[in-house]
Amino acid sequence: MSALLDVASLDAGYAGLGIVSDVSLEVGAGELVAVLGPNGAGKSTLLRAISGIEATRTGGSVRFEGRDIGGMRADRIAKLGLVHVPEGRQLFTELTVDDNIRLGAFGRPRAFVERALGEAYERFPQLEARRTSTAFALSGGEQQMLAIARALASEPKLLMLDEPSTGLAPRIVAAIFETIADLRKRGTSVLLVEQNAYLTLRVADRAYVLEHGRIVLSGPATELANDARVRAIYLGGSSEE
Repeated sequence: MSALLDVASLDAGYAGLGIVSDVSLEVGAGELVAVLGPNGAGKSTLLRAISGIEATRTGGSVRFEGRDIGGMRADRIAKLGLVHVPEGRQLFTELTVDDNIRLGAFGRPRAFVERALGEAYERFPQLEARRTSTAFALSGGEQQMLAIARALASEPKLLMLDEPSTGLAPRIVAAIFETIADLRKRGTSVLLVEQNAYLTLRVADRAYVLEHGRIVLSGPATELANDARVRAIYLGGSSEE
């Protein structure tokens, strides 16, 4: 069975500057796959090259459901069901919570949109209490919830999340990871870029470690969680363990 997302020997960067080199990874249907790595490793560039947002692919291929999407416009990629929640959330801050979620389901029938709103508020009750507030007025945690809710309103086949826990309080981080784990249980494929290796390896099926734009380790999340190098660098353990 072919992978839902198949990235092969990908080279990508910005304005002629190479950031990602010879990266290959796969995400299967219903899988939660993580990409770990230090700041500056190229994790965000990787996701942007896959989704067609800003980063330019200069080599290799990106296939989604067997279709070559390299060079395709970002909006077309999203319509195929590959939806990207970038770092920084990129909400429409002047619009209400309700309207941001509605935009996630833009172009769908009214009944679909209303169902998407209901599901968003069931998943994030905190947002329902703020549905008439502008996105600008929300806390950082609420904004991250809204960014995820807006993405889910389009019923993605694959959701890519870039550093969803950045800058959030521990209790909000725990809630975000509970949501991510629940998405996997419900069958939504997830490609997760995260600095919080401990929580990430607890919810992921498989993981890749990216350093200096290249994949240096990969395997089942449980194996990487016990790998001496991963424990020493990303989990705060000793490489002697």
